[in-house]
Amino acid sequence: MESECIYNLLQLPANVEPRAVEELVQGEKKKYLQPDSRKNPKFQELQKVLMEWINGALFREHIVVQNLEEDLFDGLILHHLLQKLAAVSLEVEEIALTAGSQKRKVTLVLDALGRCLQLEESAAKWNVESIFNKDLLATLHLLVAMAQHFQPDLALPADVQVEVLTIESTKNGLKSGKSVEQITGCKDSDQQSKVDVFDELFKLAPEKVNAVKEAIMDFANKKMERLGLSVKNIDTQFADGVILILLIGQLEGYFLNLKDFFLNPSSPAEMLHNVNLAMDLLKEADLLKYPVNPEDIINGDPKAIMRVLYSLFSKHKVKETAEGTQTEAGS
Repeated sequence: MESECIYNLLQLPANVEPRAVEELVQGEKKKYLQPDSRKNPKFQELQKVLMEWINGALFREHIVVQNLEEDLFDGLILHHLLQKLAAVSLEVEEIALTAGSQKRKVTLVLDALGRCLQLEESAAKWNVESIFNKDLLATLHLLVAMAQHFQPDLALPADVQVEVLTIESTKNGLKSGKSVEQITGCKDSDQQSKVDVFDELFKLAPEKVNAVKEAIMDFANKKMERLGLSVKNIDTQFADGVILILLIGQLEGYFLNLKDFFLNPSSPAEMLHNVNLAMDLLKEADLLKYPVNPEDIINGDPKAIMRVLYSLFSKHKVKETAEGTQTEAGS
């Protein structure tokens, strides 16, 4: 009955156990996300962008994050990110099975990340306890800091705010208060120019999507005709990665050994292998400026497929135009 009274008094979010509040030691504070903030579209979009960023960075390790609260607490994925983004490898267990070893791993990873980010521990909006206890707010603060440091051009949603309930244990009992916490800042005019072009296209000018598809398809077909291939449907023909790999090779001027990919993929795993290889090639050529989830390509997501193809189109179409101009000037 007492727990129920405390729960009602403080209006805790439904996913918070009253017992956890009662066990706060004197002077300890905890923050809880309000349910309405979790439903905020910008808050949900931030999680989506961060998950796509992580999955894009770690696709070669075949790591797929589906839930930021549940998938990052044990340090495994954070360690892989640290290795990938900062080339820092720690002497820790690859898979920590016990709570004690998981917490030690999180401690070592966060210490190393703190050094990379050059951030004082007191200034961090996360700590070992909050990450290990699956605190979504702390996890987002950490990932946003990492993204802004290691990939500053990542198009994070601007001005993401959440309402939090703070509960503090004092000598006189529990004290609560609500406040608004900022996760991402406002975009300036320079950052506005980095908004993903396809997000804008699909939201603001959906009637132009087919015209862009046609232009990209015509461009691809001119390059693929020498191989006796043609593209008639962007949404389906790139899903297995084969034509995408061959197109990259044609445009970038190299031939991939047929042993490196599945020419006739017969399973989702083989399709994923092909698409992962294509993403790797694009990243090595510094063509993919916006993170793409390989599974979105396999599932025929038109925005993801067009984003990948446009990265090739924008480089090589501009290159062709420039070469044509030089030829005309020379003649």
